Amino acid sequence: MTEFVIKLADERGRVQEQTLPAATADELRSRFTQAGYYVYSVKPRGVGSASKRKKVKLESFLIFNQQFVTLIKAGLPIPGSLQLLGRRQKDLRLKAQLENIAERVKTGESLSAAFDAQGGFPLVYTTTLLAGERSGNLEEVLQRYLDFQRISLTFRKKLKASMVYPVLLVTLVLGLFVFLITFVVPRFATLYDQLNTPLPAITVFLLHVGNIAQSYGIYIGVAVIITVFLLYRWSKTDAGALMVDRFRLAIPLFGQVWLKYQVALFSRTLSTLLTGGLPLVPSLETAARSISSRQISNAVFNSVTSVREGKNLSFSMETTKVFPELAIEMVEVGESTGALPAMLNSVAGFFEEDVETSLTAAMSLIEPTILIAMGIAVAIILMALYLPILQLGAGAVNH
Repeated sequence: MTEFVIKLADERGRVQEQTLPAATADELRSRFTQAGYYVYSVKPRGVGSASKRKKVKLESFLIFNQQFVTLIKAGLPIPGSLQLLGRRQKDLRLKAQLENIAERVKTGESLSAAFDAQGGFPLVYTTTLLAGERSGNLEEVLQRYLDFQRISLTFRKKLKASMVYPVLLVTLVLGLFVFLITFVVPRFATLYDQLNTPLPAITVFLLHVGNIAQSYGIYIGVAVIITVFLLYRWSKTDAGALMVDRFRLAIPLFGQVWLKYQVALFSRTLSTLLTGGLPLVPSLETAARSISSRQISNAVFNSVTSVREGKNLSFSMETTKVFPELAIEMVEVGESTGALPAMLNSVAGFFEEDVETSLTAAMSLIEPTILIAMGIAVAIILMALYLPILQLGAGAVNH
């Protein structure tokens, strides 16, 4: 008998985790499912968290799922579909995973449990598979997941594309400053040492900065790299992630854009899970784990307690003091009309459009601002470098 860690929820939505012996993971899952529990996952004891494993490439995974749905609709058995797609898969890691999943399914393990055991697959996906298996409507649930991922992927690509030019500009500006300070300024310092003439304060300051950069530049660079690395590691801890998220949300303009983007992602994920037949509480918990914002994720988890007590989702969201008022109002309308999944999709669409518009407007202001700042900085540096030469020229003319 192997010991398994099983995560489940009872009929009131209370989540618990137990370590129990069983012959197989599927046998343990069936035992609790028949007893009326909702089973999130069953994993052998000691197996690392899936979130710590390397995540599957989203685009390859999306293509696989499109082909998988097509084969299932054509009537091909699930193990055969997995083996066929595994043989054709160019991503070697995904190929090995699909082969392992096919073998597990052949031995009687459920599809959701087989994917969950691999690690690296999105939590929303494995939960969606479980909902499809329980409802007996796997094809439709998978198609909804595909639609959700296509919209999310398209939106993320637009966001990344809008950030390319500003990032390139900032990189060029930093590169130019490094070149001026470490290469150009020290040569002017040698020239002014030979001239042995009094220098303006701004020139003295700039030459001093250049000398420091030339003497200690390597050490400063190493210190910056180590600091960035330590901050990155700290940002992966719970406390660090929460602090970074609070800082992001507090940034003027961009904080609101980040909030709306995360609310849109949460709304679309929750809508997909609810449409797939998953109960509200497990859907909320899965959606909370699927968003990047730690503060919003914690707010969703806090709202779960109120939902378990019988409160409306809109009321639970309002008490967190995190969600935008418009999102709460639209969710309230969805609950009152019995069309919550559709209304959540509308919330996601509205905020995605708002984020895209806000970013486009912000970028149109940021790009010229960066160029102007770069021009001013370069002008000040050149003025500081050439001012003594101009003064010498003016002195020679007067004499």
